[in-house]
Amino acid sequence: MRLGYSARSVREAELPHLAAGEPLMRMASAALAAELRSLMAARDVARNADTVGPRVLLLVGTGNNGGDALFAGAELAAEGIDVALVLMGNRAHEEGLAAALRAGARVVDPDAGGVAALAEGAAVIVDGILGTGTSADPALRGTARELVAAILPVLDREPRPRVVAVDIPSGIDPDDGRVPDPVVLPADLTVTFGGIKAGLLLPPASHLAGDVQLVDIGLGPELAAVEPLVRLPD
Repeated sequence: MRLGYSARSVREAELPHLAAGEPLMRMASAALAAELRSLMAARDVARNADTVGPRVLLLVGTGNNGGDALFAGAELAAEGIDVALVLMGNRAHEEGLAAALRAGARVVDPDAGGVAALAEGAAVIVDGILGTGTSADPALRGTARELVAAILPVLDREPRPRVVAVDIPSGIDPDDGRVPDPVVLPADLTVTFGGIKAGLLLPPASHLAGDVQLVDIGLGPELAAVEPLVRLPD
């Protein structure tokens, strides 16, 4: 049985663990990095050797979702993997950004044409723009929307980069699966943390989530006391 929880339920389940000082973000980012390694290993079989671009292109939002992506990028960059960062705002998760830069990741300008060219040559694009703590309207706006719109045509070509969403694809409602704006990167894989967000199991968002991989960060006891929004057979 696949259980889908509200974003609020998952956030509340995290609170005692955060209060106890448990490194939930580091646990999540390490699992994300492991999934990215596996995906890149599989992609190397079909990758065009003449294509020039970053192995991993991180689209980084300003919140904790971006922090997860940055710490994962830091792990990969420390292993010698070419990691490019596109920052979606004038700030980013401070520790995560510092870790990624120390490890050798590079920041690229958020120019639509340039980012689309980088995306075309990338092995993997990581969608770390928006997480579950967004407003009632989860649609992308401003620079983020412009850049995602520029990348979307790249996904219609082969060989194409694979897209990995951090927790949820940016632009979907995590509770009811609404997609208020079609400018959303369709994920091949969504790596979600603690508990599956209900929206990942409900259309139309479920059609944009790809394979949903749940990472256990120790929230089981808290979520066991919560009524899920969705129950689906495996």
